[in-house]
Amino acid sequence: MPHRRLHASLSPFRNTWPRTYPACRRLTRRSFAASEGANVTSDLSFVREIGSRDSFLAVVATTRADGSVQTSVVNAGVIEHPVSGLEVVGFVAQGGALKLRNLRTRPQATAVFRSGWQWVAVEGIAEIAGPDDDLDGVGPEGLRQLLRAVFTAAGGSHDDWDEYDRVMAEDRRAVVLITPERVYPA
Repeated sequence: MPHRRLHASLSPFRNTWPRTYPACRRLTRRSFAASEGANVTSDLSFVREIGSRDSFLAVVATTRADGSVQTSVVNAGVIEHPVSGLEVVGFVAQGGALKLRNLRTRPQATAVFRSGWQWVAVEGIAEIAGPDDDLDGVGPEGLRQLLRAVFTAAGGSHDDWDEYDRVMAEDRRAVVLITPERVYPA
């Protein structure tokens, strides 16, 4: 039995879902298309739209050394990559965070944004810019500006940017930039 049919046959909603729920049917069709390589894009406009509806909260998944998945809820936004100029998903992580350790050795990451039953996932290569992680073309002043850019792209605002900069430096905060390889559903 094909993988998809196995899951459908085990569902307690097998007689009703997704036929009677048009929105679910649409998402399901898109989800399967994305997993099969169709309808996949690198456009991040839907990420901005969905993110803005729920405080730009995203679940970020990285891979541990044993191959298991580590997840975190972060505030993330869409910004321009400071070197390539491409649109990327960015978030800030505290120095010493497990996700940073994972990304240093396995730089693949997925960020999922949701609002109600709508969601969008961004899979891609992650780069780190921080006090412990040099990113070519981003010096100390560039990092300070990048931390601010991610914070504001994720819906944040601050009354005292000097205080913000001080706290970011004390916590050895780093910026993670996910360059999209797959964005779905789109």
